[in-house]
Amino acid sequence: MIKAVIFDLDDTLISEKEYIKSGYRHIAQIISNRYNKDTIELYELLMKLFKDSPRNVFNRLLDTLGISYTKKNIIELVEEYRNHLPDIEFFNDVLPCFELLNSKKIKTGVITDGYANAQQQKLNSVKANKYFDEIIVTDELGKQYWKPHPKAFEIMKDKLNVEFNEMVYIGDNPEKDFYISCVYPIRTIRIHRDGIYKNSLYLKNIKENYSIQSLNELNLIVEDNNQNKQKV
Repeated sequence: MIKAVIFDLDDTLISEKEYIKSGYRHIAQIISNRYNKDTIELYELLMKLFKDSPRNVFNRLLDTLGISYTKKNIIELVEEYRNHLPDIEFFNDVLPCFELLNSKKIKTGVITDGYANAQQQKLNSVKANKYFDEIIVTDELGKQYWKPHPKAFEIMKDKLNVEFNEMVYIGDNPEKDFYISCVYPIRTIRIHRDGIYKNSLYLKNIKENYSIQSLNELNLIVEDNNQNKQKV
């Protein structure tokens, strides 16, 4: 029986692309203020550089603009990016899903990787504390505990007072979100968003138990599992 549904955050509940756009708008405004450059042109340049390659975007931006900089300058921009309160929202199917799970008395949680300050700002922006029974940012445990490490799932199990076989994890990233099912009997669901990792390879070829296009499909999975459990 499913008693808890745990979610990934990026490209599962919120758009990572929209987060990046928000961060680049913030950085464009900072650079504009410092060097008297056009904010819109800076933003468009940042997006072009990112599309070309996501590596060292701020270095390449300043190089393109002919602005000299130090390592400290880049670190400051990175911190500004991570610490900004992003202009993002849940995907349209998220809040109805929460309402459904709440009506069924199913507990909810989040397990998310990424730098702690950035992830917390994302969570703050969508007021995540209003919707989840438990939230775990794995970076706060230590980077060695980012997924696919099972530690966050072990903590979540104890926090929610459920068994592993009563948990479902919903994510989007084949590189790390579904491997947990070969460690513990946690069922996994892959949601297919137009995300950054949509074409990634599966870690050790461990695939999801279910595949969905929208969280609106979750009800069928919950009903099917819980009805079958009651028949046993």
